[in-house]
Amino acid sequence: MSKPKIAFFDFTSCEGCQLNKLNLENDLLDLLELVDIVEFREAMDDKADEYDIAFIEGSISTPTCITRIHDIRRRTKILVALGACAVQGGINAIKNQHSADWVKETVYGEDKYLFPSIPVQPISAVVKVDYEVRGCPMSTPEFLHVLKSLILNRKPEIFDHAVCVECKLKENECVLDKGMFCLGPITRAGCDAICPTFGQYCTGCRGVVSNINKNGAVEMLKQHGFSTKEALNRMKMFCTLELE
Repeated sequence: MSKPKIAFFDFTSCEGCQLNKLNLENDLLDLLELVDIVEFREAMDDKADEYDIAFIEGSISTPTCITRIHDIRRRTKILVALGACAVQGGINAIKNQHSADWVKETVYGEDKYLFPSIPVQPISAVVKVDYEVRGCPMSTPEFLHVLKSLILNRKPEIFDHAVCVECKLKENECVLDKGMFCLGPITRAGCDAICPTFGQYCTGCRGVVSNINKNGAVEMLKQHGFSTKEALNRMKMFCTLELE
C-alpha cells in the first residue's frame, strides 16, 4: 500500500511553524516511514502535482496568496491550517486595524506601490480548511496527534475549552493571582498550559474559545488591575479577527 503524500506550504508568516516541524528529531524518522513528504520548501526542492494532506502555514495577505491557496486546495484531499497566522490571522491581522495606505507607507515608504496587499485573512476565509493546529508556533504534540490521526483515518480530537482547565489539571498557581496578565480564561486549550507552567502568562496565541464572553473577560482583567484598553489590546494581539 502506498504511503500518503504530504506537503507543507508557507504563506504570510515568520515560518516558525515550518522550523518547528524540522525540530521533531525524536519523531521525524518514524514519520518518514509512514508518509512521503513530496513538497516542503524549507527542507527539499521536490514538487508534486497532488497531495493527500497539505499543511498550510501563514495568513492570506496578497492577491497572489488567494490564487495560490485555491490552487493548493484543488490539488489536495485534506487541508490543515498550521499555527495562529493560518488559523485565525494571528499577529499579521493587527494591520487590519489601520488603513491600507498607512500600512504600506509605514512598511515600504516610497516603494509602497510595488507591493500589492489586501486585509489579512485566515486560510478558512478563502478555502475550506479540514483541520487546524493552533499556537504560535504551532503545538508540536498537537501536530503529531493530527497527522497520526489522519494517517490512521481517524478524526483528530479538537479542543474547545480554556487553557485554565489544563492549568488546573497541572495544579499550577494562577498567574493572575501573581499579578501577571493572562488570557488563559478565554484561550483554547491544547498546549498543555506550557506558558503558565513555566512561569509565563498566556498570550492567547491559540485563539479564543467558541463561547467567549468578551465583556466578561475584560471585566475579569480589570478586577486584576488591568485597564480596559490594555485588556482589549492584548486580546487582539493574536485574535483581532476572532474578536471583531
